[in-house]
Amino acid sequence: MTAAVDPAAKQMARFVVMYDTPSDVDAFERHYNDVHIPLAKRYPGLRRFTRSREPAAVIGEPCHTVVMLDWDDMAALQAALGSEIGQCVAEDARANLARYATFRGMILQLDDV
Repeated sequence: MTAAVDPAAKQMARFVVMYDTPSDVDAFERHYNDVHIPLAKRYPGLRRFTRSREPAAVIGEPCHTVVMLDWDDMAALQAALGSEIGQCVAEDARANLARYATFRGMILQLDDV
């Protein structure tokens, strides 16, 4: 039996990025902390930015870092990713972080149940 989702409940949206262990941890961390985080914190409408370093893997392969960014709803998240800042964050990740670590991202709609 599945629980019914209240359509009036607030449905936040989250962007999750998981970074594998970098080839050069010091260079990755330096760029991530000094450039990427300050840039990402400029996303329009961003409500929360959290990071977990070296999370413990329960199932599957471990990773180096998991980052979670929260918005009020899916429309706000999509607008932020498509914004000028969003394009700059994506380009920085492609141009600077990808040389040190493989990463993957996913968008989640968070429903209170």
